Amino acid sequence: MSLDVVVRGTTIPPDELAWRFSRSPGPGGQHVNTSDSQAELSFDLAATDALPPALKQRALTALEGRLAGGVVTVTAHEYRSQLRNREAAAARLAELLTEATAPPPRRRRPT
Repeated sequence: MSLDVVVRGTTIPPDELAWRFSRSPGPGGQHVNTSDSQAELSFDLAATDALPPALKQRALTALEGRLAGGVVTVTAHEYRSQLRNREAAAARLAELLTEATAPPPRRRRPT
Protein backbone atom coordinates (compact mmCIF):
# COMPACT_ATOMS: atom_id res chain seq x y z
CA MET A 1 0.00 0.00 0.00
CA SER A 2 1.04 3.58 -0.44
CA LEU A 3 -0.12 7.04 0.50
CA ASP A 4 -0.65 8.07 -3.13
CA VAL A 5 -4.18 8.96 -4.16
CA VAL A 6 -4.68 7.96 -7.81
CA VAL A 7 -7.93 8.82 -9.59
CA ARG A 8 -8.38 7.37 -13.09
CA GLY A 9 -4.64 7.50 -13.83
CA THR A 10 -4.11 10.96 -12.30
CA THR A 11 -2.09 11.18 -9.09
CA ILE A 12 -3.20 13.92 -6.71
CA PRO A 13 -0.15 15.88 -5.49
CA PRO A 14 0.58 15.29 -1.79
CA ASP A 15 0.63 19.05 -1.11
CA GLU A 16 -3.11 19.21 -1.98
CA LEU A 17 -3.96 16.63 0.70
CA ALA A 18 -4.44 17.71 4.31
CA TRP A 19 -3.89 15.18 7.12
CA ARG A 20 -5.17 15.38 10.70
CA PHE A 21 -4.58 12.87 13.46
CA SER A 22 -6.48 12.27 16.68
CA ARG A 23 -7.08 9.61 19.27
CA SER A 24 -8.84 6.62 17.84
CA PRO A 25 -11.96 5.01 19.29
CA GLY A 26 -10.86 1.71 17.76
CA PRO A 27 -8.79 -1.17 19.18
CA GLY A 28 -5.54 -0.57 21.02
CA GLY A 29 -5.70 -1.56 24.67
CA GLN A 30 -3.45 0.58 26.88
CA HIS A 31 -1.90 2.08 23.75
CA VAL A 32 -5.17 3.73 22.63
CA ASN A 33 -5.08 6.64 25.09
CA THR A 34 -1.52 7.68 24.32
CA SER A 35 -1.27 7.86 20.55
CA ASP A 36 -3.02 9.71 17.75
CA SER A 37 -3.74 6.81 15.43
CA GLN A 38 -6.98 7.98 13.78
CA ALA A 39 -6.25 9.52 10.38
CA GLU A 40 -8.44 12.10 8.69
CA LEU A 41 -7.68 13.01 5.08
CA SER A 42 -9.14 16.13 3.44
CA PHE A 43 -8.99 17.14 -0.21
CA ASP A 44 -10.17 20.50 -1.57
CA LEU A 45 -12.01 19.26 -4.64
CA ALA A 46 -13.39 22.66 -5.63
CA ALA A 47 -9.96 24.34 -5.75
CA THR A 48 -7.85 21.58 -7.28
CA ASP A 49 -6.22 21.71 -10.69
CA ALA A 50 -4.94 18.13 -10.45
CA LEU A 51 -8.06 16.62 -12.03
CA PRO A 52 -9.16 17.35 -15.59
CA PRO A 53 -12.16 19.74 -15.70
CA ALA A 54 -14.62 17.06 -16.85
CA LEU A 55 -13.70 14.69 -14.01
CA LYS A 56 -13.68 17.52 -11.49
CA GLN A 57 -17.20 18.58 -12.50
CA ARG A 58 -18.49 14.99 -12.32
CA ALA A 59 -17.01 14.58 -8.84
CA LEU A 60 -18.44 17.89 -7.62
CA THR A 61 -21.88 16.88 -8.86
CA ALA A 62 -21.74 13.34 -7.45
CA LEU A 63 -20.38 14.38 -4.04
CA GLU A 64 -22.32 17.61 -3.53
CA GLY A 65 -24.10 16.27 -0.45
CA ARG A 66 -20.83 15.15 1.12
CA LEU A 67 -18.74 18.27 0.47
CA ALA A 68 -18.20 20.90 3.14
CA GLY A 69 -17.11 24.09 1.41
CA GLY A 70 -15.81 22.13 -1.57
CA VAL A 71 -13.69 19.85 0.65
CA VAL A 72 -14.21 16.09 0.85
CA THR A 73 -12.99 14.32 4.00
CA VAL A 74 -12.49 10.63 4.82
CA THR A 75 -11.53 9.06 8.14
CA ALA A 76 -9.88 5.76 9.08
CA HIS A 77 -9.48 4.37 12.60
CA GLU A 78 -9.78 0.62 12.27
CA TYR A 79 -6.07 -0.15 12.82
CA ARG A 80 -3.79 0.41 15.81
CA SER A 81 -1.07 1.87 13.60
CA GLN A 82 -1.26 5.44 12.33
CA LEU A 83 0.54 4.41 9.12
CA ARG A 84 -2.02 1.69 8.34
CA ASN A 85 -4.85 4.14 9.02
CA ARG A 86 -3.19 6.66 6.69
CA GLU A 87 -2.99 4.00 3.98
CA ALA A 88 -6.64 3.06 4.54
CA ALA A 89 -7.76 6.71 4.34
CA ALA A 90 -5.77 7.27 1.11
CA ALA A 91 -7.27 4.13 -0.45
CA ARG A 92 -10.76 5.17 0.68
CA LEU A 93 -10.39 8.65 -0.85
CA ALA A 94 -9.05 7.20 -4.12
CA GLU A 95 -11.99 4.78 -4.31
CA LEU A 96 -14.52 7.51 -3.48
CA LEU A 97 -13.17 9.87 -6.14
CA THR A 98 -12.87 7.09 -8.72
CA GLU A 99 -16.54 6.18 -8.24
CA ALA A 100 -17.58 9.84 -8.27
CA THR A 101 -15.77 10.53 -11.56
CA ALA A 102 -17.27 7.54 -13.37
CA PRO A 103 -18.99 8.41 -16.64
CA PRO A 104 -22.77 8.40 -16.54
CA PRO A 105 -24.38 5.09 -17.53
CA ARG A 106 -25.41 4.66 -21.14
CA ARG A 107 -29.00 5.53 -21.92
CA ARG A 108 -31.25 2.56 -22.26
CA ARG A 109 -32.72 2.10 -25.69
CA PRO A 110 -36.28 0.85 -25.57
CA THR A 111 -36.67 -2.51 -27.23
